[in-house]
Amino acid sequence: MRSPSGRAVARLTALLPGRTDLAEMRRDPRRDLLAGITVAIVALPLALGFGVSSGLGAAAGLATAVIAGVVAAVFGGSNLQVSGPPGAMTVVLVPIVAEHGASGVLTVGLMAGVMLVALALLKAGKYMQYVPAPVVEGFTLGIACVIGLQQIPNALGVPKPEGDRVLVVTWRALEEFATHPNWTSVAFALAVAAVMLIGARRRPTIPFSILAVITATLVAQAGGLDAAQPIGDLPSGLPAPSLAFLDPGALGSLLAPAVAVAALAALESLLSASVADGMTVGQKHDPDRELFGQGLANIAAPLFGGVPATGAIARTAVNVRTGAGSRLAALTHAAVLAVIVFAAAPLVSRIPLAALAGVLLATAIRMVEVSSLRAMARATRSDALILVLTAVATLALDLVYAVIIGLVVAGALALRAVAQQARLDQVPLDRGDHSAEEHALLAEHIVAYRIDGPLFFAAAHRFLLELAEVADVRVVILRMSRVTTIDATGALVLKDVVEKLNRRGTVVMTSGIRPGQRQALESVGALELLRREGREYATTPEAIRGAHTYLECVGVMPTVPAQTSRPVSRETEETAG
Repeated sequence: MRSPSGRAVARLTALLPGRTDLAEMRRDPRRDLLAGITVAIVALPLALGFGVSSGLGAAAGLATAVIAGVVAAVFGGSNLQVSGPPGAMTVVLVPIVAEHGASGVLTVGLMAGVMLVALALLKAGKYMQYVPAPVVEGFTLGIACVIGLQQIPNALGVPKPEGDRVLVVTWRALEEFATHPNWTSVAFALAVAAVMLIGARRRPTIPFSILAVITATLVAQAGGLDAAQPIGDLPSGLPAPSLAFLDPGALGSLLAPAVAVAALAALESLLSASVADGMTVGQKHDPDRELFGQGLANIAAPLFGGVPATGAIARTAVNVRTGAGSRLAALTHAAVLAVIVFAAAPLVSRIPLAALAGVLLATAIRMVEVSSLRAMARATRSDALILVLTAVATLALDLVYAVIIGLVVAGALALRAVAQQARLDQVPLDRGDHSAEEHALLAEHIVAYRIDGPLFFAAAHRFLLELAEVADVRVVILRMSRVTTIDATGALVLKDVVEKLNRRGTVVMTSGIRPGQRQALESVGALELLRREGREYATTPEAIRGAHTYLECVGVMPTVPAQTSRPVSRETEETAG
């Protein structure tokens, strides 16, 4: 048996790149290189735009795309995933910038990276499948709305108003625009968004985003349009890695935002990897390794001034569609962006902010899958409610609260649905060895109920309290062989019912209690209460014979020869009901 340290080393080794990764990169390098160049062209305006939206600037977006793109491609769990600054992350980062500044964002990214590595070591990747689809669709819709609203100030060409609530900032930007309208910026934003949306429908393989941004930049420069404010100066290269931003005293106050960033990075990265698997044949990602790769990427990116990163669905989808087959494509994408950072920074700095706003507006619109939303809304009322609540919470509150609200509501509705499956049905007595007259007399004094489904806190009171109202019978037989699960609440309610009926002179007998249910019943004393009087039986016929014997003892039944009933002992573990 391995020691704990040996198991830890083995676990870490399993998360590291292997020979198969290198072999896959050698399979068709030309196709991967072409795919990577295409993805880089698509990713450039997105990286710039999301960097600006986060509050740290376009340089931070480029640094994230390069550093996180390389690290996640090497260490991640998907051959096709492309990582970088995501639009969803800006929803969380803007309030952090407002309260803690740029250093707060870098610290949060570093902390989130450590958390993601810890989740990978704890094998938490598999739990992604338990997030309900309406929650995912709801916060995707909410994030799309937030991303779109965040672009309003740049699209209108007005200074970004103060505030960390997107609805408030949008309203103030509209008020500023009404006072000082800037129609040039509006025209740039709408034109770029229109070109992207229309072009993507007609020629989805052409990178209209970069073409639209280049055209907008040329028009702004040629026309001397000062109203079209450019990005501004960009450094010609990446900064040297540094931990100067880290303030140990601020770690406590940044813990909650770091948890939010880690949760979002895990959720979006694993969702994106799953989407990539579904778009291909023969590809399957490793969720724990993907968390590990994203964790290392988020540890590395802040050292170079980058914002938190995740696997990006838009870039990953382009990567798959253009024929990528290995990690070489994602590495090529990062390398091309690095060349742009070092060689073309002066040109990139002239791109109008309104043009980037148009790119992100189009991206937000394309994030909304109308067919998926329609299908979810039509599925059940519960799914529609979860979707709407999650989307509204994302827009009005923040992503963490939105996911929590969505999960809590989904869990409550699921419990309600499960609880409704629990049933208590009166069943006829088996005549067995009794004559017709004797059977009629038995039926007059004995009632048998079968419990179907879960006997837990959400369902127990509904029918067991009804059982306590049974009257005019001497014996109640509970057939429990079809009870699927029982918890402490169900066991306590069962005990309470037995005690109430006993006080009214009604004897309760049970049959078919399963071995897995005994612990809960025994822990609250319900099983001992039944055993004390010898009223627990392995099968229902035995319980009926036991009831017959009891009625003979109290003088209700005539004494006739009958098979001896056999109460269940502590060792009996029969499950027939």
